[in-house]
Amino acid sequence: MKNIYFNRRRFMTLTAKAATGVALASTLPQTAQAEKIIESKIKFSVININHNHIYGMTDAVTRGGGQLISFYAKEPDLAAAFSKKYPTAKLAKSPQEILEDKSIQLILSSGIPTERAPLGIEVMKYGKDYLVDKPGITSLEQLAEVRKVQKETNRIYSIMYSERHENRATVKAGELVKAGAIGKVIQTIGMGPHRMNVKTRPEWFFDYSYSGGIITDIGSHQFDQFLFFTGSTQADIVAAQVGNTSHPEYPKFEDFGDVMVKGNNGTGYIRVDWFTPDGLKSWGDGRLTILGTEGYIELRKNIDISGREGGNHLFLVNNKETIYMDCSKEPLPFGEQFVNDVINRTETAMSQTHCFLATELALKAQKMAQKLNFKK
Repeated sequence: MKNIYFNRRRFMTLTAKAATGVALASTLPQTAQAEKIIESKIKFSVININHNHIYGMTDAVTRGGGQLISFYAKEPDLAAAFSKKYPTAKLAKSPQEILEDKSIQLILSSGIPTERAPLGIEVMKYGKDYLVDKPGITSLEQLAEVRKVQKETNRIYSIMYSERHENRATVKAGELVKAGAIGKVIQTIGMGPHRMNVKTRPEWFFDYSYSGGIITDIGSHQFDQFLFFTGSTQADIVAAQVGNTSHPEYPKFEDFGDVMVKGNNGTGYIRVDWFTPDGLKSWGDGRLTILGTEGYIELRKNIDISGREGGNHLFLVNNKETIYMDCSKEPLPFGEQFVNDVINRTETAMSQTHCFLATELALKAQKMAQKLNFKK
């Protein structure tokens, strides 16, 4: 069958006319609107900024109706950079100053990974909600304590799985899958390659006792997507492996990991690594394939190596045609949904159960992973 890449208008026309029984037309990209910032509904602060993901998190909550009030970072250089980006935010003298501010409803953090869960527990005990960078929890012991305190306090403990929540193509894929564009989802294949950028990494980056290991860290994104797209509410790890295959100068570092997972509504394969070559014009060629009974979707999240500009590329293949969609102007709903959840005590952005299960699977896979030991 001849593969043809349709432009957006032609795709909408054809799918609207097709008598497939699937309401695709209503889910296809509409005229893009400029991202707007909603009037402030809540006040939030930031504690610890050891990863640049905090900037995307802060922007998402601000777009959704959050007002950044204050922040704390013990590192002067990190504090200075954050203050430059958000000059109206007050630099607090200590985390305690922020925690004791009763006007603050939400705390964001991208601290050193092992310190994220203890901070979140303290935040919830102070009666505030918490949005943390992944990995939001680095051990099963931490997870058990977080679950306990979250249940006791009824606060939100949310982890920012940005490869889904802040990637426009992935958001669009969710809409298409929900509309039945590829039938029932059977499997997801998630690839999370990253560039090491050795010179810019802090010392703790190379020690898995701080990061939790490669599957715990960057693999958590992939487990979130597996659960979301398959609709699985239970899952088991079939097999997992990790290793430091090529960086003996960092003996406590893992540069490769992969996992097979089986859910109650689909299966998944996950591969993560730190081998993005310098010749790629992106930090990683992040990819996701979603296999359905009536077609499949493939996402090239950050770059299309065949030559298309930018990221957020979506390919949909069904029984009639092959379709390319540029999703670079699709809206990102997470920020507004999350802010509304803080206000209304709802779970529209992501359920607490889903959030914890994605992390639990990553932690279990990390713990049971066989160690790769290639002979030189």
